[in-house]
Amino acid sequence: MRPEWHFMGMTFWADTLLFTWLVMAILIIFGYIAGRRATSGTPDRIVAVWEFVIDFVAKIVADNTDYKKMAGLLAYLVTLIMFIFVSNMIGLFPNFTFGLGHLHTAGNLMSPTADLNLTLALATMTIILAQYYGIKYNGTHYFGHFFSPHWLFFPIHAIELLTKPVTLAFRLYGNIFAGEVLIKVLLTFIPFGLVYLLGGFIPHVIWLGFSVFVGAIQSFVFTVLTIVYISQAIGAADSH
Repeated sequence: MRPEWHFMGMTFWADTLLFTWLVMAILIIFGYIAGRRATSGTPDRIVAVWEFVIDFVAKIVADNTDYKKMAGLLAYLVTLIMFIFVSNMIGLFPNFTFGLGHLHTAGNLMSPTADLNLTLALATMTIILAQYYGIKYNGTHYFGHFFSPHWLFFPIHAIELLTKPVTLAFRLYGNIFAGEVLIKVLLTFIPFGLVYLLGGFIPHVIWLGFSVFVGAIQSFVFTVLTIVYISQAIGAADSH
């Protein structure tokens, strides 16, 4: 059973909160060090990583919409892709919490993105930002696309709007959660003699490598879809 914390009549998953805070701390420290080391000369490895991510996200934005209109979102998008990536990677590390906060999860740590509550929150933020930017650049004309090409299509557009955050959240959650479940299953084979190599260790190492790839791809997909949804909202008035 997952540990719970109760506050003001609300219930929170302790493991999700703690590992989310851990990811936030890693990114804050990483960003602080990069900021202190940033110079006009040749960047070191930490600064180079940040510059690569910023340039990478900026190029995706420029390829999908008017860069000037979404330039103010660049910091959020860079933080988003880094947060999801690091969250996905946390679940691949062994559990050395020793019961801290009653976290008696076996095997590895837990990825915050393996909790549907977190992925739904991120997806909801994406849709809220899309509506905000749609209204910001189109005014009341933005709502016209819900009735395009005819008012009878309004229910379809409304359902599409409601399903976007759901599919966005479940895609990320499903991939990361399934990966962690398989890792825990493989770890159960490790203590049994010869099965250690064939049934546990080797498949576990292979799956860990594949999980790094999946975690990177999922952070990329989530960020790209966020950019696409916002760019679609910005250009909504021109599409009908």
